[in-house]
Amino acid sequence: MQLPVALAWILIIAGIWSLVVWPQFLRRVMKDPRARDAAGKATRFLTVHVVLVSVSMLLGAATAAIGIAGLVT
Repeated sequence: MQLPVALAWILIIAGIWSLVVWPQFLRRVMKDPRARDAAGKATRFLTVHVVLVSVSMLLGAATAAIGIAGLVT
């Protein structure tokens, strides 16, 4: 399938956006008092957000890679 150049760039920009925004969000979550219990152990709040950020960044990287592949081919 041939991907138009404009759509390839949109995918690249969307992927980069995810890779830039989500780590910032995770930093804020890790500073949140709900992220750790009294003993310093990670709570479900932190675990859920780490999974959310990880999946979102993986999808962002895949989106950017598809966009780059669309430009190359």
